[in-house]
Amino acid sequence: MTTADLTVTAGGGTGRAARRWARVTAVRHRALGVDLLAVGLLAVIVLVALAAPVLAPHSPVLRSGEAFLAPGSPGHLLGTDALGYDVLSRLLYGMRSSLLAAAVVITSGVLIGGLVGLLAGALPGWVDSLLMRTTDLFLALPGLVIAMAVAAALGASFTSALVGVAVVWWPLYARLVRGEVRALAARPHLEAARLAGTPWGQRVTRHLLPGVRSTIVVAASLDVGGLVVALSGLSFIGLSSPAPAPELGAMAAQGMAYLLQAWWVPIFPGLAVLVIALAANLAGDGVRDLLRGRG
Repeated sequence: MTTADLTVTAGGGTGRAARRWARVTAVRHRALGVDLLAVGLLAVIVLVALAAPVLAPHSPVLRSGEAFLAPGSPGHLLGTDALGYDVLSRLLYGMRSSLLAAAVVITSGVLIGGLVGLLAGALPGWVDSLLMRTTDLFLALPGLVIAMAVAAALGASFTSALVGVAVVWWPLYARLVRGEVRALAARPHLEAARLAGTPWGQRVTRHLLPGVRSTIVVAASLDVGGLVVALSGLSFIGLSSPAPAPELGAMAAQGMAYLLQAWWVPIFPGLAVLVIALAANLAGDGVRDLLRGRG
């Protein structure tokens, strides 16, 4: 093979590699755009829900005159329900309630479960065994049934639903954080810090906590959709705020009797739950990919 042939072959190989790299870069950019779009969609939903007092055209708990089961109109864009409440207004307030409830449960889960997992991972031995056996006990119980039992025992209210779900949600974070802490503790720089006599508290705050932060953020973002569905399920069966509080699940349950007569009453709350859950799951995947840097 001559020198010219080698040059042509090398040039062709370089060209193929460049085209392959360009395709990979284009795919990554498109995926990054999808991730940012998903996160942006969830952010818009959250902002709309938080602005419910400003955006809602009517009060969610005051009847709109004699407009019972009225279809969509300029005065009531999504119609009214059987009691004359404006569906759009109650929908906005219901989204606000669901997202705030999810935020409260996630915060309590991260604080309680994160602390349990951190102590279990950083203190091997009897502390780890005690905390993890307790966590396993909660994980072995049927979560939805326990949440329903706790909410029913405390009485139907918004707070009872939050407590019922929070009781069964923290063990997931405890298991996750404990596994991450154990993996981090086995790394050379943690062992070097221990041998150098670095106090336990400093090792935890400087090395372990920063190491599990991204994992907790990803898990929390992925949990939003599941929590919205779970809390809506409790309100659907009447274990959350009593009427006429605007709850998506309760709105769907109360409107099921009018499904054929006024489909918009139960369908729009159900669609709101679906959209929030889907957007939250997509955004959670996007946050995970963004934090991991996509390889």
